[in-house]
Amino acid sequence: MKIHVKDRNGHDEIIECDAGNLLMRVLAERDFVDATCGGECSCGTCQVYVGTDHFARLSAPGEFERELLEGLTNTQPTSRLSCQITLDGDLDGLTLEIAKPE
Repeated sequence: MKIHVKDRNGHDEIIECDAGNLLMRVLAERDFVDATCGGECSCGTCQVYVGTDHFARLSAPGEFERELLEGLTNTQPTSRLSCQITLDGDLDGLTLEIAKPE
């Protein structure tokens, strides 16, 4: 599957990965995000802004993700933590922007 990523410098890149991967791992392997907590939903360094076309396809954020996002200052209406998104076929062609660091 393909993911369209806009990095923190505004550069666009298309990356290919397999369904079933955790989005955070795919992004961290390519140095797009720090993922300081390793996917434990406790740091916010893997925040992304999901494109509106795919945002509605994601399950609602859980309690811990919602609370963490509420504590960040650089969120947008389509903010999600990439550690909470498992890639599946419905997300092929996903567009996202890497959030600016806190």
